[in-house]
Amino acid sequence: MLTILFDGIAYGMVLFVLACGLSVTMGLMNFVNLAHGAFAMLGGYVTVLLMQRLGLPFLASLPAAFLASALAGIVLERLVYRPMYAKSHLDQVMFSIGLVFMAVAGTDWLLGSSQQIIQLPPWLQGRFYVLGIGIGYYRLFVIGICGLLAVALQWGFAKTRFGSRLRAAVDDARVARGLGIPVNRLFALTFALGSGLAGLGGALGIELMGLDPTFPLKFMIYFLIVVTVGGTSTITGPFLAAMLLGVADVMGKYLVPQAGAFIIYALMVILLLLRPEGLFARART
Repeated sequence: MLTILFDGIAYGMVLFVLACGLSVTMGLMNFVNLAHGAFAMLGGYVTVLLMQRLGLPFLASLPAAFLASALAGIVLERLVYRPMYAKSHLDQVMFSIGLVFMAVAGTDWLLGSSQQIIQLPPWLQGRFYVLGIGIGYYRLFVIGICGLLAVALQWGFAKTRFGSRLRAAVDDARVARGLGIPVNRLFALTFALGSGLAGLGGALGIELMGLDPTFPLKFMIYFLIVVTVGGTSTITGPFLAAMLLGVADVMGKYLVPQAGAFIIYALMVILLLLRPEGLFARART
């Protein structure tokens, strides 16, 4: 049971890194980007191509996955996303869903529909046992990396000048511009950061979640659950929601596989009934 719990935590950590970028764009930028999973898929395929065709080590491919997805985020933010900021949420949803299907079709045409695999370095393979608990080396690595990212993100958005400027730009962009805050640049950097984190999560998740052209569609609902249950006003909420979702999903698959996704959706409904605004929503005044 404890081994399953550990695996669920590792899975939840990857979900958090994948979904926290969506939490940032929805909570801080008030933009619904359902194409977020496409950036995760991009990071995963960058990792696969670098390792399989160029022989790049796994660790070296992770920064490349982040940078490639962040660069794609900057380009798309300037070219196609920025005009959608002032549109309604329905327009944003329809627009980003269209981008998802374009990404799925394009990836399938360019790289094929087969499941992708990577060869982890020997020191990340296998398990060791502590008090009868089987701990996978790779899952421990994922927990460590994602835990550090969670702390860094919470600190960055809550304690830094960048975070305070971003919150001011979201609250009232016109006043922020009047105060000399470069709103467009802040939004572009924030969008790039969220896209880069999605790409990094996609690279880390290849071994745990698989990778094929339908990745953005298969995990779109997971990202939305994390953001909806966790709330969008803090990093802590999506982090805890991802942990709950990861543990519930892994335990459900091991203990009651016949229930399928029922456990996850039932947990989501219960949490939203208890906390409609999310686990850590700001108090309304």
